[in-house]
Amino acid sequence: MSNTQQRIDDLVKNNDILLFMKGNASFPQCGFSGRAVQILKACGVDPKSIATVNVLEDQEIRQGIKDYSNWPTIPQLYVKGEFVGGSDIMMEMYESGELQQLLAAKA
Repeated sequence: MSNTQQRIDDLVKNNDILLFMKGNASFPQCGFSGRAVQILKACGVDPKSIATVNVLEDQEIRQGIKDYSNWPTIPQLYVKGEFVGGSDIMMEMYESGELQQLLAAKA
């Protein structure tokens, strides 16, 4: 495992709710990242409790997270070390109530 993959693995395992995104929870820098944060807020998650990694500040992470998850786009949500998906999947899960259950179960 490369250093970058190890760093990502440590972040994923050490944060209950982790969002790899463009920008941060208080200042998202792309529409999809902003939507991901809004969906989490709508699920009752305190934005201060969301650990975020700004991929714009770290090119190694920006590429490395795509390899780590085998998922081509940002944002990426992890809950308790498990990859959930991007903003489209988050929206589908939110609409079905599945995301709220997942977050409640992991809280």
